[in-house]
Amino acid sequence: MPRYRLAVWTVPLVVVGLALGALARGAAGAEADCRAIESTSERLACYDTAFPPKAKKPAAVQNDTSRAAYKDPFIAEEARTAAKLKNICRGC
Repeated sequence: MPRYRLAVWTVPLVVVGLALGALARGAAGAEADCRAIESTSERLACYDTAFPPKAKKPAAVQNDTSRAAYKDPFIAEEARTAAKLKNICRGC
């Protein structure tokens, strides 16, 4: 019985998938054909209108006083490890 249900849904899903693929292909073909334009300035203008530049993100604020300064938690651990290594006698 489950195999029959799978077969019932397979055909409509394939048909819907093919229809969506055909619609997406038609939408992609609606873009302007800028390659065919001979003049360089007109071709660039065509590309500028077809693909406008994206807005840039605002720069991050460097001196944000709402946050505390970063404190590295490993500085003290590194100092302790370095002190232990310096106390090892290597030629006694």
